[in-house]
Amino acid sequence: MDKGIEKQDITRPAHPKNAKGKPGAKPCWSSGAKTIVGTAVSAASRIWYTVNNGTLAEIYFPDVDQANTRAVRFIVTGSRKFFSDELNDATHHVEWLEVGAPSCRIESRSNSGRYRLTKEIVPDPTRDTLLLRCRFMPAKQEDFKLYLVIDAHIGDRGERNDAWAGTYKGAPMVFAQRGNLSLACMTSPPSPKTSVGYVGRSDGLTMLCRHKQLPDANHAPDGNVAMTLEIDYKSSKSKDGSFLVAIGAGSDSAEAAQQARAGVLEDFDITRDLFLRQWREKQAGFHDMADLSGHKLDLYRVSTSVLESHQSKRFRGGFVASLSLPWGFARGDKDVGGYHVLWPRDTVETALGMLASGDAHSARSTLFYLQCTQDAGGGWSQNLWLDGTPHWSGVQLDNVALPIILADKLHREDALGGVNPTRMVHDAISFLLRHGPVTQQDRWETTPGYSPYTMATQVVALLAAAGFAEREGLPARAAFLRSTADAWNDAIDELTYVEDTPLARAHSVRGYYLRLAPPRRIEGRAIGHLRIKLPNVPRGPKTRRAIDILSPGALALVRFGLRAPDDPRILSTLKLIDATLRRQTKTGPGWVRSTDDGYGEHADGRPFDKTGIGRCWPLLAGERGHYELAAGRRRAALDLLKTIARQTSQCGMIPEQVWDGPDIPARFLLNGHPSGSGMPLAWAHSEYIKLLRSLHAGEVWDRIPQTEERYIRQRHTAGFQIWTPDQRRAWLTAGKDLRFDLTAPARVRWTAGRARGTAKTTDTGFSLHCATLRTRDLAANAAIKITIEPQNPASNKAKTSKAKKQNEKPKPQKPESFIVRVRG
Repeated sequence: MDKGIEKQDITRPAHPKNAKGKPGAKPCWSSGAKTIVGTAVSAASRIWYTVNNGTLAEIYFPDVDQANTRAVRFIVTGSRKFFSDELNDATHHVEWLEVGAPSCRIESRSNSGRYRLTKEIVPDPTRDTLLLRCRFMPAKQEDFKLYLVIDAHIGDRGERNDAWAGTYKGAPMVFAQRGNLSLACMTSPPSPKTSVGYVGRSDGLTMLCRHKQLPDANHAPDGNVAMTLEIDYKSSKSKDGSFLVAIGAGSDSAEAAQQARAGVLEDFDITRDLFLRQWREKQAGFHDMADLSGHKLDLYRVSTSVLESHQSKRFRGGFVASLSLPWGFARGDKDVGGYHVLWPRDTVETALGMLASGDAHSARSTLFYLQCTQDAGGGWSQNLWLDGTPHWSGVQLDNVALPIILADKLHREDALGGVNPTRMVHDAISFLLRHGPVTQQDRWETTPGYSPYTMATQVVALLAAAGFAEREGLPARAAFLRSTADAWNDAIDELTYVEDTPLARAHSVRGYYLRLAPPRRIEGRAIGHLRIKLPNVPRGPKTRRAIDILSPGALALVRFGLRAPDDPRILSTLKLIDATLRRQTKTGPGWVRSTDDGYGEHADGRPFDKTGIGRCWPLLAGERGHYELAAGRRRAALDLLKTIARQTSQCGMIPEQVWDGPDIPARFLLNGHPSGSGMPLAWAHSEYIKLLRSLHAGEVWDRIPQTEERYIRQRHTAGFQIWTPDQRRAWLTAGKDLRFDLTAPARVRWTAGRARGTAKTTDTGFSLHCATLRTRDLAANAAIKITIEPQNPASNKAKTSKAKKQNEKPKPQKPESFIVRVRG
């Protein structure tokens, strides 16, 4: 075949008739609260599906980070202008075909009582096809017509889609395409009539609602499109109203059509049984842990299947955060990523959940995936697509620390296999040393500063990296990392723990850990005068005093082994967390992310629209459960596990957030049950598995032994504090030396009264040059004059060379002088 000849499209209609109303309504997605999600175990099937309110919603292809539909729903019309949309005009019962194998059976009963519709949804494990075996049952012998409407969002976009009604090898089908992605849908018995149109203008749903007639348009190019098939449920080939729907996917329409046709021609029972058998085999590989939640389902097996269903099939170990778009019905094409992108934090948390369930292979694959997507500078993007392309560009240092912690955990479990993380650990630690411990964003995405949670992850990462360096025969580097960890651990208290504030006095505690101390805290600014930005609050000023803002994240100091559970600072913080962030719901207690959190629905249930009110996160109940277990209160930890189980969807999906306001049935918001944000959240299911594993073990499964030994038992502290160009320490604690961490060689001169000294930096091996000044003997209130003299680093030589080529006079770096004061 001549490569210059374009491949013939055999699926297009011979005589196109364009639909009216181009380009259609502005596209949006479906609710983020999914009832169930799933995929086949087999990599031969690159289809994922989600269910929302009893109807099929997104279909993902060719991998877990790309959605291609918004909704797939049935429409019923009949005499006396009867019209019923199963999404809004029926009640639904969704159940697993077999718990732990994510396929489902849905029974929908019309609110009018005039029909019943059942659907079994099964991804074909042998190809890129999703199958729906359905049965339509009128309550009486009424002459109903039944239709299937598919809203296309090919390649994560509702705009610029093409749709047409055509055929493949004589079989009537409908198609949607954008770029090199196509969907095709056919039915058995074959559809007697097909149509395409623009959403909200001329699509099947709109036209059937208005006119009870399906338009005969067979072409809808370049818009927000939908495809419609009439269902021949009364055919002699049908049994008691039964029929089959197959939705195939491919790189072009012929491939998609071939996949759909193959799905129809094969025996559904055989396909379903193969799907279930493969999932049984997968579940047999996980630890056999009894679920302790009391849930009607085995929530442990639900959770393992949820985590597995969020994993890439093109690159194992790549886990997206959720197969959902939070408040999708209020989101459009600009929110292309939703939660089906990868946050390194969530990916590591998911991998640890897989490891806790006994799947070391997946956790190891995640470590390798992170090695492959690590940036040249040693960090990772705030979040990214599966191929490593950044999505959001923020810097979150827990995203950089947690991959090191995963590597350490795999090493301690003797599960690294053939993966060698040494280079990844070295580069990530170099990134942390250059930028930490202050973070551009904390783990809740919005705010810069010193976060107890983020700093805790960095301290753990430093100690873990020290272990890797020691095993590589680099004891000096290991010692440097451990001493830095000591200084950063000390800084957690220095920078984020406050005492004698109005909040402390109001609750009769001495002090507490903040959610975040602003970056200028290092300059010795009075914490009571520093404010942080809270961008999502609906009313009032956009900044708040830092001393008024708390977060449950401070409990990570116990989870990560930096503080004992009975440390007075922890206990007083815990008292304030419960007094200000705890919410009691009908299903049990919950905790919000932060004081004045604005990421959640409004009080009247309207979706988050860049402002709102933060709601309870079940994963925070899991974190609290781990604290209770660390404190020796197993019963309290078990009660929290049961609380999480009560807050799931009908099929056991754990949500990102739980509604904690009065019931609003019209918005599907019930107190103590999932809100409209993301569900399921892989991180939440991972936290559930880890808490279950910890309860079975009688101790916190992912407690870090290095930190517990060093800071709780041995009570290590640092003999110095750190100054960096980006974190300009203006005050030095009396009795401490002062270390300068610079990115290039330099000489540091200092004077304080008659005391003086000079120190040259040394190369640490981590793209960092350090010099330590002997200042520990200086008296309180002493003023230390510091002068940093650059030593013509290689970067300056490169700049000088470039300047000469451009006939410019090079600009040498000038010495910098400033004052650091000793505080008693």
